[in-house]
Amino acid sequence: MAIQGLIHLPVNVNNSDALKILNVLSDTTHKIGTLEEKFKHSIVSEALVQILSLSESVESTRIEGTQVTFTDMVEEKDDKNPRWEITEVSNYQEALFQGYERIRQGYPISTRLIQDLHQVLMRGARGSVQSSGSFRKIQNFIGPTNKIEDASYIPISAQQIDEYMENLEYFINGHPYGQKLSTRHLGKNANHYIFDEQSNPLIKTAILHAQFESIHPFLDGNGRLGRILIVLYLLQSKLVTKPIFFVSEELEKERMRYYDLLNGVRGRHPDWGSWILFFLNACNRMADKINEKLDKAEELAKRGLEICVTNSDKRVWIYTFSNPFTSVASVAAALNISPNTARKSLNFLVENDLLFTDRQTKRNKKYRNYDLVRILT
Repeated sequence: MAIQGLIHLPVNVNNSDALKILNVLSDTTHKIGTLEEKFKHSIVSEALVQILSLSESVESTRIEGTQVTFTDMVEEKDDKNPRWEITEVSNYQEALFQGYERIRQGYPISTRLIQDLHQVLMRGARGSVQSSGSFRKIQNFIGPTNKIEDASYIPISAQQIDEYMENLEYFINGHPYGQKLSTRHLGKNANHYIFDEQSNPLIKTAILHAQFESIHPFLDGNGRLGRILIVLYLLQSKLVTKPIFFVSEELEKERMRYYDLLNGVRGRHPDWGSWILFFLNACNRMADKINEKLDKAEELAKRGLEICVTNSDKRVWIYTFSNPFTSVASVAAALNISPNTARKSLNFLVENDLLFTDRQTKRNKKYRNYDLVRILT
């Protein structure tokens, strides 16, 4: 029997789950804070923003069944006629950065922003013909087949989307007139703890992601857009100042649990405690991983800089941290130097075992920072 619909926000959990959640929350928030501080003082932080966002884009689309890898993306990103998987990942990264720019300029997460990003996400990708940028006008469902009788979840009707999205928007940003969101739908239970619009940003991130996925307002692309909202809300709430913290890699590793716990917050009797705890634990593990990746990337960058001789060598070396499979033309354009200078520096880095290029290719050679790719993957 399919689960149907969902309740409004805010949500409640039993007191024992609330204690577990608050214990994990403290540790995870500290780790993300440490990551933010490291990025402020890292010599490769600006370069890594690009490459970490690419990694996130790959992992998030892999949850949807795309088989493209991080190495595929860095190898094929300049192809003139990319396959649809490459387009899908590129669109994700573009939507992520457009969202980041809007948040940075002071715009809050809103229905308008969500619809704009959906248009970017679906451009030339799977399902792009399915009303990109517009909420669905028909009933949809989630299940193993294209028959509604086999559905595991049937979302709210198309007529209810505006109401639920407004509720979600108020939960994210607060009511425009300062009114508190109603908790009448939660009833009165002394053994339950309410997570409302004034809760910790990381808990709110867990809730808003699951609620958006459950509203399922678009015919396609809901999962990918919902994971972009995770990043954007962390930025909006100032937990991070750049798009550096991503959780899709951990969600992809436990994909079936991820989907099962999302399904658990739906219907008339949602289990929000299990979902929030799962999400926070995934964030905790991911914070450890990104902290470790940043430390190793910083160490690699410093080791390379000690070997570099000229200023252009140093600039080119650091550039490869944003574009680890690069070319003379890409380096020259990005750093505003002559192709000859770019070639000399790239070849110097190859001679000193910092980059690799194959000896057979004569034209349009690729220079690869394999040490960085190994750290990031």
